[in-house]
Amino acid sequence: MPALLLIAHGSRDPRHAATVAALVREVRAQRPGVEVATAYLDHCAPRIPQVVERLADAVAVPLLLNRAFHAKHDIPAALRAAGSRLPVADVLGPSPLLLAALDRRLAEAGPDLRSAAVRARTGVVLAAAGSSDPAADAATRAVAAEWRRTRGWAGVEVAYASAGGPRVPDALAALRAAGAERTAVAPYLLAPGLLPDRIAAAAGGADVVADTLGPAPELAALLLQRYDEACRTAAAVPALIA
Repeated sequence: MPALLLIAHGSRDPRHAATVAALVREVRAQRPGVEVATAYLDHCAPRIPQVVERLADAVAVPLLLNRAFHAKHDIPAALRAAGSRLPVADVLGPSPLLLAALDRRLAEAGPDLRSAAVRARTGVVLAAAGSSDPAADAATRAVAAEWRRTRGWAGVEVAYASAGGPRVPDALAALRAAGAERTAVAPYLLAPGLLPDRIAAAAGGADVVADTLGPAPELAALLLQRYDEACRTAAAVPALIA
């Protein structure tokens, strides 16, 4: 099997790399037979050129939730600059496994949210990083709509830590105005850092504040799912050409 090259964005915050390392350990535990390597776009080491030069056969899997600028431009450009033609898997979202990971983190912060009756009285803020890409924004809003539909929340509002609004306090106010008795904030972010800290600081009025997705088992399973899909696609291309 080809190696799985996990490509993360990177951060100056050491918690980011520690979380990526924990996620890699979970991926290895779920699929012991696959070599897993990590490369970063920025801030952290090793960078993409350092890793691809030692991988004879690999599939690049972006640690990204949406298909925005990093997925469309930064990762392909970095691979080209490294002289690599590795196949690149799709981004993580949308997926039912992401919803399951969000459920896990909220239930860890507020165990009573496992109850359907409690969820029916609770409004949730899906707090994302934010993007200037309209397609990425639409994808996040679709995740929010699906989460409400399948889990029975009183409401799910999207908020952003950067780019345009609304911000977390605006989304909390909208949920309360719509009749939510309780509120919760769920960061739609992969690892701790500046933006999750900004979200947590703005979520003081919420009853429950979840952690980032981090090394959730569902996230590791999703990375392997994207890897498998890319492997199947790469294997089919020579057959189509022949």
